[in-house]
Amino acid sequence: MKNNTLLAVFLFLTATTVFAQEDFNKWSIDFGAGVNKATEPYSLGFDQNQMSDLALEVGARYMFNDRFGLRADFGYADIQPSSGSFDFESEFMRFGVQGVANLGSIMNFRDWTNRFNLLGHAGVSYGRNKTQFVSETDQFIGITGGLTPQFKITDRFALNLNITAMAFDSADLTWDGASDGTRRGFDHKMFTTTLGLSVYLGDNEQHADFVDNSKVKQLEKEVEEIEGRLAKLESDLQDDDRDGVPNYIDTEPNTPTGIRVDSKGRAIDVNKNGIPDDMESALNKTFLTQETAEESGMMGDNANQLAKTLLNEGYVNVYFKFDSTQPEIYSFDAVNYMVTYMRNNPDATAKLTGYADQVGNTEYNNTLSERRAKKVYDILVNAGIDEGRLEYQGGGVDESVDANAKEARNIVRRVTFELN
Repeated sequence: MKNNTLLAVFLFLTATTVFAQEDFNKWSIDFGAGVNKATEPYSLGFDQNQMSDLALEVGARYMFNDRFGLRADFGYADIQPSSGSFDFESEFMRFGVQGVANLGSIMNFRDWTNRFNLLGHAGVSYGRNKTQFVSETDQFIGITGGLTPQFKITDRFALNLNITAMAFDSADLTWDGASDGTRRGFDHKMFTTTLGLSVYLGDNEQHADFVDNSKVKQLEKEVEEIEGRLAKLESDLQDDDRDGVPNYIDTEPNTPTGIRVDSKGRAIDVNKNGIPDDMESALNKTFLTQETAEESGMMGDNANQLAKTLLNEGYVNVYFKFDSTQPEIYSFDAVNYMVTYMRNNPDATAKLTGYADQVGNTEYNNTLSERRAKKVYDILVNAGIDEGRLEYQGGGVDESVDANAKEARNIVRRVTFELN
């Protein structure tokens, strides 16, 4: 029956696992510096025939997925005359929006490299050209496109070589600004090549530029996810404490054998005194009552002093799970030991002190330690001990054990007794 259930769940998970989880970053900031070449048109006697003048650019990019994205960018180019040209100087700035295609992902680069990638980009730009010959700034719009080879340095940084071509329309002047433009439509052309850095933003390990979403990788991830779900399902269906309630709905997975539980695995406690009913009767038989002790001659001063010593010296404590105020089931032996002593010594009073381990916020742990002491106090009162004979307090964090030792921390999450 169990195998059939697991098979059914396996088939369901296989059928419903269609899309891969997008566990990658999408934002990046791109910087670059390099050279530019502004080609035609120029006035007669003016020219820039070398690709050597300064070009700068910066962009913010968002990838919708591992294949396509959008980029907003700003570019600057300083246009200087070549040798043999009349002297001039122009400063060109552009603002643009471009669509981005991750060609490396589209062409399955991840099948053979995890370092090299290629982006393609194209869009529209608004340009402004300022020259020394006129006071007004020449403005125009155009189209932009290019390729960006990338090399990944780390998961946060990648080198990029951005090669861009631009063509602009609506210009009134030539690049040098000395005469009117030819107005032939997209006649102002510029090429830039910049070397720069992509900085990847986000909490995930990888960016969309270099995430491996190849079919083989996706199949591996899907199989891994299904195996993980099946392992969890198999674990959930186990019943570690053998109380008849599977782990995944068992709120008390450490119930001792023989203790009756409800549908959620909680020990039945009809009188709400904090002690499971099946354990309560067994504990009453285990520990001596006043009458049986006197009859057997075991309640003399020596026995009474021994019990007090065990309680005061910390041999008998109530222990708790991490971040919990519910005593461990086995600790009810200690609670019953205390109840028995208080019943047999009606003049005795006691102070209960709770403690917490070093994990977490100190202020919270101080409160938790007091809540643990109050919980044991309530159990003792519900068991018939007069509340006037009891007091409780929080002892805060017990730092006597190594904070990194999980097992050692178990012994400091406790409530101790001090008898008077």
